[in-house]
Amino acid sequence: MRPAVVVWSAYLLAGVACAGSGSGRVPAWVDGTSPEYPAEQYLVGTGQADSRPAAEQRAYAAVAKIFKVQVTAKSQDWETFLLLEKRGALDTERRLTLDHVTRVTTDKMLENVRILDAWANVQTGQHYALAGMNRAQAGAALEARIAELDGRIDTELREFRQNADKLARVRNLRRAIKDLVLREAYNADLRVIRASGRGMDAAHRVADLTAQMEQFVAANLLIEVEVAGEQAEPVRRAVMEGLLREGLPVSGRPAPEAGARGSEAVVTLLVKGTVRLQPASVPDPQFKYVRWCSDFVIVEGGTQRVVGAVSRGGREGHLSEGEAMGKAVRVMQQELTSELARHLAGYVYGEAEKLPATVPAACPRGEGEEPAAPRGPL
Repeated sequence: MRPAVVVWSAYLLAGVACAGSGSGRVPAWVDGTSPEYPAEQYLVGTGQADSRPAAEQRAYAAVAKIFKVQVTAKSQDWETFLLLEKRGALDTERRLTLDHVTRVTTDKMLENVRILDAWANVQTGQHYALAGMNRAQAGAALEARIAELDGRIDTELREFRQNADKLARVRNLRRAIKDLVLREAYNADLRVIRASGRGMDAAHRVADLTAQMEQFVAANLLIEVEVAGEQAEPVRRAVMEGLLREGLPVSGRPAPEAGARGSEAVVTLLVKGTVRLQPASVPDPQFKYVRWCSDFVIVEGGTQRVVGAVSRGGREGHLSEGEAMGKAVRVMQQELTSELARHLAGYVYGEAEKLPATVPAACPRGEGEEPAAPRGPL
């Protein structure tokens, strides 16, 4: 919650209101509820510490805990989609995880929390703080945000059903799922804020749309992987496994002709690349080194347009050339699997980075050129 920033910002905003609370009679809220801040109007949390800033920080944390527990419990409804998002390559910027959902919903709501009152016990030296938010004001803001997301989800699902472009349909359905996850997170917050504990019912379920996405992709998209060069088959298998973990349908056979799966042609993508491994001459009396490089492109089956590219290279060392070769293959498989899965999923789901005008190459173009700086043994 960025405690230091949040606490002191709220301290300044609420300073006038709280300044009068001091060593007098113990406020009712210290021991329980308070007629000044009734539960039906305020969502509150209290904190106790040896200093006022620490007490305020704990009061904020008490309010935050109420939200975080509710969102975490609600996340079981999103489990299918969240697991699908985590099972491929690591890419924290692209992936919609529970932590991200919490940051964009609950943490946003916590900006409405203020220090409502504070009190110090002069005999014990203990400080107490009361943090909270007005339920009606916060609830109205959430209702507006949920209504906005409902409108976006309806539009995205309509585009999914009506668009003739199959990749556009996939992208609209994915956006609808992500917006539905955010919508349900806001709805979980609304249940906390409303004294009744009721939210706003959704017209769709995350699990249903996720299943629909997997079925549509499996029926309408086909990915082929072709690898040439040294250790081509192990690398090809590793790439295929990585794409399957990403939820993308990969075939080990040539792509079918248009219309093979029905009256409409499937969308085909070709992942094509070259890998090279060779001993590297390095003046090291203890270790042997192997240099590796790889250049891959992702090509649309119909237009032959390059829509993605991955170029990686490196040098691995070990006590023997055979061990260095094995290590180089493992590192190459890992890096290629991660990057190709990220690029291909980004293209399919409409989240790809813009491809540069000139596709970079990792493999050297002439004798003596090195693709990357040496990496020492692990």
